[in-house]
Amino acid sequence: MLLTLTTTHNPATDLGYLLHKNPAKLHSFELSFGKAHVFYPEANTERCTAALLLDVDPVGLVRGKRGQHEGGTLDQYVNDRPYVLSSFLSVAMGSAFGTAMSGRSKGRQELADLPIPLTANLTVVACRAGEGLIRELFEPLGYSVVAQQHPLDEKFPEWGEGPYYSVVLAGTFRLQDLLNHLYVLVPVLDAEKHYWIGQDEVEKLLRKGEGWLGSHPHKETIVKRYLPRQRQLAREALARLTEEDNLDPDATEEAHAEQETKMEEPIRLWQQRMGAVVAVLRSAEAKRVLDLGCGEGKLLRVLLEEKSFTEIVGMDVSYRSLEIASQRLKLDRMPTKQKERLKLMHGSLMYRDNRLSGYDAAAVVEVIEHLDAPRLAAFERVLFEAAHPKTIVVTTPNAEYNVKFDTLPAGQLRHKDHRFEWTREQFQQWSGRISVRFGYSVRFLPVGEEDPQVGAPTQMGVFSAG
Repeated sequence: MLLTLTTTHNPATDLGYLLHKNPAKLHSFELSFGKAHVFYPEANTERCTAALLLDVDPVGLVRGKRGQHEGGTLDQYVNDRPYVLSSFLSVAMGSAFGTAMSGRSKGRQELADLPIPLTANLTVVACRAGEGLIRELFEPLGYSVVAQQHPLDEKFPEWGEGPYYSVVLAGTFRLQDLLNHLYVLVPVLDAEKHYWIGQDEVEKLLRKGEGWLGSHPHKETIVKRYLPRQRQLAREALARLTEEDNLDPDATEEAHAEQETKMEEPIRLWQQRMGAVVAVLRSAEAKRVLDLGCGEGKLLRVLLEEKSFTEIVGMDVSYRSLEIASQRLKLDRMPTKQKERLKLMHGSLMYRDNRLSGYDAAAVVEVIEHLDAPRLAAFERVLFEAAHPKTIVVTTPNAEYNVKFDTLPAGQLRHKDHRFEWTREQFQQWSGRISVRFGYSVRFLPVGEEDPQVGAPTQMGVFSAG
């Protein structure tokens, strides 16, 4: 069974550094069920591919079952386990790529934290539930999915299609995230494991699923299939995921946002951001405008003052924030004509939403830095591909400017909920990749007073379709 990981990040050979495996060498590992080998079919600055090959020993596999199938049935030796990627892959990945899966890098942590273009090629997986399950598992995380089903036997087409697929997953992620997604989700496809499932599997699932499993729309399916025939363990895992989700994120967000606002207040940065965004939307001659991640309605208030915007929609994942926005905008006492221009909408930027289609422009103000890599990849497809407004305005902190904030300790981010803060070069690289992929051009504008060395405190990208 074979898994390949490919990147076109420049230089692509950074993949060897991230995996802690020299592209010039063959790396082999002894496992309880056979051997694993890591090698590189191609490795140059433009493109690098790492391959994980598993050589499963069927006889050794049977000997390790400890009492199962004591009658010595044929299926012990004749089955698909040596040929399809399954829980064997997870074990092999833990041995071969353990450091990469942890996200640690001694010398180049910034590289380990950087989302890069990655393609995973799963040569054969067993999925009796069909292609729909493959897509349900991976697409919400931001992957593009290509799945090819194979016939049971090419010489006997009347036997029909088999439960076997070749799957290609592509997206822009931290390598750590891709590996952890595969570690959890590949065994979920056929819901079979080659080893005993105990309490430690719950801990493993929650650890590898940290940051993405709790918000996955099919987390219940994932948990039940990852812990097959273990109802009590599945209930425990789901309860713990739900408990994590039920922590009060809105209250925490409010506290952290207040801290960020106080830090930026001396330069009145949020007012400058609002003014810059409105100016860009006005120059684009937008009429129908989305404020995505609208929070408590600061930008919505400014948009309402501009009469050229005939329809304004504010969307946020936090229902509490929408309630506060409604109160602060005095929506219940707003004149009828003014009220008809504004709509507040509860929704997530992680999932395609037909309500977002057909608008002239979208503003995404200080939002992307709150998204971890899998969610950022999903957001890109939701906004740039599915909604695809003519103009998109994105603002995000300029990490280089942080040295100018006296109250911000060195090395800290402006907001405790920020997953990253990009330099100007990193933001421009991300914006350029998105533009090419989804058919936009992009220009960059500084927001706030520019420092000759570190730039402006906020950076803005203006994306124009076509």
